Amino acid sequence: MPWLFILFWSSGYPMGKLGLAHAAPLSLLSLRFGLAALLLVAIAGFSRAPWPQSARAWLHLGVVGLLIQVLHFAGVYQAMRWGLHSGVAALLIGLMPLLTALGGHLWLAERIRPRQAWGLALGLAGVGLVVLAKPIAQQGAGDGGTAGLAYGMGLLGLAGLVLGTLYQKRFCAGMDLRSGSAIQMTVAALAMLVLAVVVEGGVQVEWRSEELWWVLLWLAGVNSIGAFSLMFSMVRRGSASRVAALFFLIPAMSTLMGWALLGEALPVLALLGLALSAAAVFLSARTPA
Repeated sequence: MPWLFILFWSSGYPMGKLGLAHAAPLSLLSLRFGLAALLLVAIAGFSRAPWPQSARAWLHLGVVGLLIQVLHFAGVYQAMRWGLHSGVAALLIGLMPLLTALGGHLWLAERIRPRQAWGLALGLAGVGLVVLAKPIAQQGAGDGGTAGLAYGMGLLGLAGLVLGTLYQKRFCAGMDLRSGSAIQMTVAALAMLVLAVVVEGGVQVEWRSEELWWVLLWLAGVNSIGAFSLMFSMVRRGSASRVAALFFLIPAMSTLMGWALLGEALPVLALLGLALSAAAVFLSARTPA
């Protein structure tokens, strides 16, 4: 399950890069979440999945959708559109395991053992090597933004991912993955559609692009449904910080996929970072509960 999660989540970065060639960022995300919501509602209906029985449960699921899907992805995509280099964005998201471990300790009473602390430090070093292996251009103020706004949006995206993971563990651990994910994706799709209309002036998409539809099917089915279902299932079974440690491998695995799918460079330093990240995940995930 952890390795499938890493593969599914990491594939979203090269596939997202392909999709951005045919759609504006928020428009692409609104279509991704909308398609995922339709698929999940159909799955929940055909399998007769139980739906939440209280308004509070619906509210908690909606909050997770807004945090993990809307705030996280909108923040990161908009930051890159305003000039934040993808390597810097990867470094910001690479901080997620550290912040999740701290939040789990303070909010969920999860204990951080010495071995896990060493794993967190090693994982951060691995992420740093992967980022350093790619030339990081000077941050600009592209598309109406500034460097400060770009960094701010990137940090907002990181905050959404961390808070959403902790909130999911605290309030939605017992949700049915089919109906619960359908609610989260529906909320995310509607919110992202509103953002696309307000920020981008409408849904900006090359509707006749065949590649775009293949990308959307992958992003909706594999990333939004497959990766998040695996993530929520692992969070339910274990501590939030141990699951978050898997994110140390995401930048390195995305680099490998970019090399295989897009022909991007694969520096030796990135391979070393992959090795360090793998060791970090081993140390963190093997810590006894």
